[in-house]
Amino acid sequence: MQASVASTSLSHTHASASYAAPSAATPFLMPSEHEPVLAPELTELLAPAAGQTAVDCTFGGGGHARRIAAEIGPTGTLICIDRDPAAEARFAEFAAEAPCRTRFLGVDYAAGLRTLRGEGIQPEMVYIDLGMSSMQVDARERGFSYSYDAPLDMRMDTRQRLSAADLLNEWPESRIAQVLRRFGEERYAGGIAREIVRRRPLQTTSELVAAAKAGMPASARFGGGHPAKRTFQAIRIAVNGELESLDDALPTAWRMLPVGGRFAAISFHSLEDRPVKQFLAERARGCICPPELPVCVCGREPEAELLTRRAVAPGAEEIAANPRSKSAHLRVAVKIAEGAVAGGEA
Repeated sequence: MQASVASTSLSHTHASASYAAPSAATPFLMPSEHEPVLAPELTELLAPAAGQTAVDCTFGGGGHARRIAAEIGPTGTLICIDRDPAAEARFAEFAAEAPCRTRFLGVDYAAGLRTLRGEGIQPEMVYIDLGMSSMQVDARERGFSYSYDAPLDMRMDTRQRLSAADLLNEWPESRIAQVLRRFGEERYAGGIAREIVRRRPLQTTSELVAAAKAGMPASARFGGGHPAKRTFQAIRIAVNGELESLDDALPTAWRMLPVGGRFAAISFHSLEDRPVKQFLAERARGCICPPELPVCVCGREPEAELLTRRAVAPGAEEIAANPRSKSAHLRVAVKIAEGAVAGGEA
């Protein structure tokens, strides 16, 4: 769906050989308005060490990257991926000061991981921070937020052709309703889709908000958050192919890891968290023989150990400081064996 242009760079810092990586509590810092979610928890569970290679699948503002860079140090390599051209500019600033070797791929993370696997890269850790960054939400002209009046864009990669306006003004009503149900779990998808089609052409976020409100009963417009929240989420996910990218990236990331490597994902709603949870649970599963058999005959051994039996959520202090972190869930697993399981080859 995306017409991304790949961009890579390799940058070495001038850190001296006596550089000592700071603890997770005192990461290398750069000026930034970005507040990385669950950063101490992610760093602790990934347990980065000097000289290791890490892949940050969603660089964004570089908040998580700064912590990992501080731990892997001058002999380590941090490979960052982000399809948003604005992130590449932020990465250039980060790379100029980072205390480790760095590389950037300006593509969707699923494509980036395929490229790295094709090069034979075996990182000790791969992590993904799903959804959109606060900087994307706050860039009013990008059209991600229902709080500002802006053009209907919503593209994470501004080089791709399909925008929210294209989807809303060109797709048939039935397909728009399907998007709202599948990606927004919107109860009133049919009514909202009808209103969208009736009001075409839609050009601004305020027009989409008005269509969403008009497409649901008056009683549904109050309570439970903004009435257009699910509509905006669904359109954004469809425009950017977010769930397709996640489904593609999970097995690729896992295959890249050596035994002992760690995978982590931070999600912000059930549509993101569910595939991550199921993927890791499948790889942590051992014997699949029927319970009535006295001994195992399938010979299946688990590939993963779950380091988070239940997803890690932000504490009250983080939520107070960064309310957008409230819905975040972190899941982490370590690869304990190679193998093939249903749904993907090893």
